[in-house]
Amino acid sequence: MSNEAHTRRSARRAAGVIVAAATAVVMAGCSAGDDSSGDGGDVTLEFAQWWEPELPDGAFRELMDEFEAENPGITVELLSGPYASTKEQLFAGAAAGTMSDVVGLDGAWVSDFAKQGAIADLTELMGEVGYDDSQLASQIQVDGSTYMIPVVNFVYPLFTNDDLLAQAGVSAPPTNRTEFADAATAVAGLGGDTSGWILPLSLEAPNGIQNDVMSWVWSSGGTMLKDGQPDVTNADVTGAVEYIQGLWDDGVIAPGSFTMKEQDKVEEFTNGRVGMMIDSLAHINLIRETNPDLNFSISAIPAEDGFDGERGIPYASWGIGVSDSSEHKEEAFKLVEFLMSEKTNSTLSTIANAFPGNTESVPEFVADDELFATAFEIYQAGYPANEFTGLPVAEQLMRLFDEQLQVTLDGGQSVDEMLKKTQEAWLSEF
Repeated sequence: MSNEAHTRRSARRAAGVIVAAATAVVMAGCSAGDDSSGDGGDVTLEFAQWWEPELPDGAFRELMDEFEAENPGITVELLSGPYASTKEQLFAGAAAGTMSDVVGLDGAWVSDFAKQGAIADLTELMGEVGYDDSQLASQIQVDGSTYMIPVVNFVYPLFTNDDLLAQAGVSAPPTNRTEFADAATAVAGLGGDTSGWILPLSLEAPNGIQNDVMSWVWSSGGTMLKDGQPDVTNADVTGAVEYIQGLWDDGVIAPGSFTMKEQDKVEEFTNGRVGMMIDSLAHINLIRETNPDLNFSISAIPAEDGFDGERGIPYASWGIGVSDSSEHKEEAFKLVEFLMSEKTNSTLSTIANAFPGNTESVPEFVADDELFATAFEIYQAGYPANEFTGLPVAEQLMRLFDEQLQVTLDGGQSVDEMLKKTQEAWLSEF
């Protein structure tokens, strides 16, 4: 799901401070089993990821140096490159059985890698080493076993243009669906080129289904699955799509949705033409730098009226896994443990401008920035929700849903017809 790379980029990267990418190391013909130094039993772990280039220069290497100091005899070789080239490298390594010992993972890859036997069963590994997983915020599973652990999370709250809302007579960000619809209608009523809400539905980059559509399901504790299988005809999904259809019919959604991508959404909001959007926390600094005069807030995505349970908040992660072909799985998991420890995870989430995968970790920026502090409160009060993570061909599932949604919004079919067709299409992919 290459379009998800944007959601993994730190606010530093999003703000345009582009760190020069470390040269990607091509390991053609070199298996993970060849990475022992052969010197006194010392082990060299290859760690392939896209994280290092997206962090402050030298920051990730410093963490690896700390790990090596705590674990004499283990050396970490970082294989760092942009997201796209890391993805290409890992898929090639998975097919050839030459995947690096430790790998950065996108949740959209997990199902395919697990079924290929390319990545190790972490549930089994955790059991073997006696690891206590109680502090892990989430685990990505396939067939009941964990294959990826989210290290840091980039969440998607509701952004509101407070000046536009105030002009429309809305005094506070909406907390439920009725308040949101009322606010969107009021802002759209200001006239000109102003819209209440913005909804990107590009088929080329269909992550709007995950972030901007299904987020309405998850924010009310709902689900699109049943026993790990598609269940998009249920009341949770039906209600959310009917709600979006109502907003569409009321004309409060920004024009151009069918071809709009995430970056277009951010640009429209930043330019002050949209009252509300659901977006990555990583874009806060980008918005501030591009339009310093924009007065905006973030809040939890509105839930169904009367819902008082725990809210799911959409997220994307830097995930971690271990190669099943690695000859050093125990040492590899030591690195996983290190990154997931309270102290290290706090440090990493701080430098990434992200939220920690360890429930006890607290990033430093929450004490220094009001918006990040609010976002952290939202994160702690709810739970990270992204049911596409770990599913087979996740991006294609989004696209299939998107195709039917566009027909529905355009008046070509009912919501029930749309969801039945989507259910059938999804089942054929499982």
